Amino acid sequence: MKETSDLTLNRTECPKCSAVWLNGQHYWHTGKSGDEKTLNNLVCANYGDLTCINPTKQSEKYYEGHDTWEARSEFIKNWKPE
Repeated sequence: MKETSDLTLNRTECPKCSAVWLNGQHYWHTGKSGDEKTLNNLVCANYGDLTCINPTKQSEKYYEGHDTWEARSEFIKNWKPE
């Protein structure tokens, strides 16, 4: 009988923003699975530098269809309590 598991865990953390990838999957600080393109739109495109490790990082370019600070601001501006 095998006494150890084959389970491995690879944790990578961005030195710029502390974003975390576990086995290649980005996770938000909340623990939910992340979206690297949204991470780019919210953090990397605005604050990233050469140390940023987001594989989808694009300086000063936003991915359409992914969350942005402008979209979040518009949502808050138009929000009405039910």
